[in-house]
Amino acid sequence: MTQGEQRREQPSGGGDWQRNVLRELGGAGGSSPSETGAGDGRGPASARPGEPTLRLVHPAPARPPATAPEAATAPEAGADDVPGPQVPGPVPSSAPRAPDGPASPARMSGTPAAAGPEPERPATPSVPVRDPRLPASPAPESSPTLDPRLLLALGRPLHGDSVTRRTGRALRKLTSSVNQDVAEQTRIARELQQPVTTGRVVAVTSIRGGVGKSTVSALLGRTLNHYRHDPVLTLEADTALGTLPVRMGAEAVRWTCADLAPILHPSMQLTDVTGYLVPVSDGGWLLPAGRGQVGPPLDMTSYRKVTLALRRYFAVTVADCETLPGEVARTAMDTAHARVVVAPTTAEGVGATRQVLDWLARLPHSALATTVVALVSNTPDTLLDGKTAAGHLKEAGVTVVPVPYDRHLAGGGPIRTDLLSHATQQAVLRLAAEVMGRAVRVR
Repeated sequence: MTQGEQRREQPSGGGDWQRNVLRELGGAGGSSPSETGAGDGRGPASARPGEPTLRLVHPAPARPPATAPEAATAPEAGADDVPGPQVPGPVPSSAPRAPDGPASPARMSGTPAAAGPEPERPATPSVPVRDPRLPASPAPESSPTLDPRLLLALGRPLHGDSVTRRTGRALRKLTSSVNQDVAEQTRIARELQQPVTTGRVVAVTSIRGGVGKSTVSALLGRTLNHYRHDPVLTLEADTALGTLPVRMGAEAVRWTCADLAPILHPSMQLTDVTGYLVPVSDGGWLLPAGRGQVGPPLDMTSYRKVTLALRRYFAVTVADCETLPGEVARTAMDTAHARVVVAPTTAEGVGATRQVLDWLARLPHSALATTVVALVSNTPDTLLDGKTAAGHLKEAGVTVVPVPYDRHLAGGGPIRTDLLSHATQQAVLRLAAEVMGRAVRVR
């Protein structure tokens, strides 16, 4: 030990060195001798009153009761000297301290220096508030609508009309007047483009599966989207493994009606909603009911919540419902603005459809007045006379639109409107115009 160190260990001013140390520990916010200047040649008695003190990283010993003289002379602790939470330090108290650097200007001039930054307090764990617009569960995985091996097995799609029929129609157009055709097309376009004050819902159902319900829904969705300038949604509300995503040309699906029901919120914008939908290649949007897997069926509550919420964003929603008498189908037929019942051109199909029309006539409101029957022919060799079948259905007080057999539609797979036969195009345009006219008139 050098002589200078021995002199620094002597108490200055004849005071009690240990008592001064305890007083500094208790009154100055827990300072150690090495941190208050005792190790650099200045005792605690000579420390300047305005000089900042460093906090101990280890808990300070309990302060002994101060006597009256000591309480009178003890320095008052400021607001910055209130000890914060004790954070374990990286270096033990017995570790040798680094040599002192040059004194700061505040220490050299004797002016009080600003207190050092507070020690970083541990972060208080907070409960995250979930955005109601975000899903509560992880996002589902995207699933292809068709197995890639089946896509390779698909052949080239056929045109709805044969080459001979297309050639004959082109020759007839050269010799016939086009004024009548232009007038009819203008009338249909005017019907399809009628403005709406609130979103309209068109429900499509049938008496059994496999009669062309999803095909008619896809054709209506594509036609309305082509003629209208506001957004159109095609929604699948079929509890079975429906074919609407395939017919609409969707390569993969991700979010379903059941997934979107708890997510929809009134504060969402159209851009937020479309992030959960499938964009259709030639325009419009698609919301499937499943991801091509056997799962829980769509319930009535989810269907009503989704359709009521999406009416704020889409002018027209075409709902491909389950077959009757399912619960979702009955709810959709009862709450929609317009209804389409798809009937096959068979004796048993027409008979069952007539029973459905009689049920619609017994509903509390006039559901039959807003119902259109699409009489679909799924085979070129139909045994039932089409005029007789249409007349039997018209007796219930509905409009019947025959949809002829189409080779392109019968082949399955994605629908291409440019490959539809001319007769199918005209039938779909008339069907869409009849449905839209009824949906707009409902208030």
